[in-house]
Amino acid sequence: MAEAPIKIDLAACKGCGKCVKGCGFGALSMVDKPGANKVGKIAVVDASACKACSACVKACPFKAISEVKQQVYGTANIESYKDIWVFAEQHGGVVADVAFELLAKAQELKTQRGGGAKVCAVLLGSGLPATAEQALVAAGADVVYKVDDPNLADYEANVYVDAVAQLVEKHKPEVILAGATAVGRAFFARVAVKVRTGLTADCTMLKIEETKNKDTGALQMLLHQTRPAFGGNIMATIMTPNHRPQMATVRPKVFKKGEPDPARKGTVLAEALKLIAPQTKLVKTVRDPDAVDIAAYDVLVSGGRGLKGAENFKLLARLAELLGGEVSCSRACVDAGWCPATRQVGQTGKTVAPKLYLCFGISGAIQHLEGIRGADTIVAVNIDPHAPIFGVADLGIVGDALEIIPKLIEQLER
Repeated sequence: MAEAPIKIDLAACKGCGKCVKGCGFGALSMVDKPGANKVGKIAVVDASACKACSACVKACPFKAISEVKQQVYGTANIESYKDIWVFAEQHGGVVADVAFELLAKAQELKTQRGGGAKVCAVLLGSGLPATAEQALVAAGADVVYKVDDPNLADYEANVYVDAVAQLVEKHKPEVILAGATAVGRAFFARVAVKVRTGLTADCTMLKIEETKNKDTGALQMLLHQTRPAFGGNIMATIMTPNHRPQMATVRPKVFKKGEPDPARKGTVLAEALKLIAPQTKLVKTVRDPDAVDIAAYDVLVSGGRGLKGAENFKLLARLAELLGGEVSCSRACVDAGWCPATRQVGQTGKTVAPKLYLCFGISGAIQHLEGIRGADTIVAVNIDPHAPIFGVADLGIVGDALEIIPKLIEQLER
């Protein structure tokens, strides 16, 4: 039988039963023990049901219950881990925008962390141009770890995992951030498994502050990794107190890029690693002719269930054309088959940060709002005056989208 995470001092227990009432998991009960105290009852714990929440410790007025300190397992020599790393995803030698967004955030975290931490970028590829590392330094990298190897010519998760894991073992970063892109999602979790640490995916907020370790009682500077949970209904903040590095992914456009400084100085370290050979070979790349990166546009015209059918997206396309933007949509439209998933905005779609976001017939579910929190200006049209979208819109219009869109097109065409 497993040892319970709490200990009951039978000599101090008065049989009052307050601990039973305070336990939310039914792990405590009162049993008869004549002569133990005035009421002849003592508290006992079901070790399998106890969740170590400590509510009973606080509920006992006689201090008869205490926590049993469990052995803490974690990263050895945890104090030797330092610096904040950003995985600099690149394609064809061009660094992805999300890397620059994360470098700007990493500089904020560096200030919060203190203690001489550095911001480092990890650049993997083959035949990497000098412009890539220069761009990373200009965007905030103090150090660039560059691995230029033929095995990294084409992306393969196994090789990327091997490269990053070797760098972690060698340089021991305290924090690693990566974009929650197709590449980042595919291999970053495997890195966490390889180096035996945790990973929080799709974070929307990050900060470093002094925090008490519940296991050891020590004060640590920990990365607070906040992400939506339970369908976006709550925000969960997750920490990794006993393992290093602390790893998190962040969607593109969640954080804003800083202003690059071409005069900024940094160090580029070329790392020669013995990497595993790729297990697959890239034969041909076929681009989807209909694929579009909606996150790259300054103007988005978005449709929801209120458009009532796929045929009405032609109106959105014309409006987007006149505004120099692109069409996007809510999940309801993707589920209905009106619009491809590549155009979906929201928690299960893309996070966008356009200068202008126009949404027609979108009610504003929390999952959708999470995807547009970075937009500069939001204009919403909905027939329901109580729609949640109006709570975040800079300009709200109560009306039928199918009546208002043609009038907007008419005015713009003039």
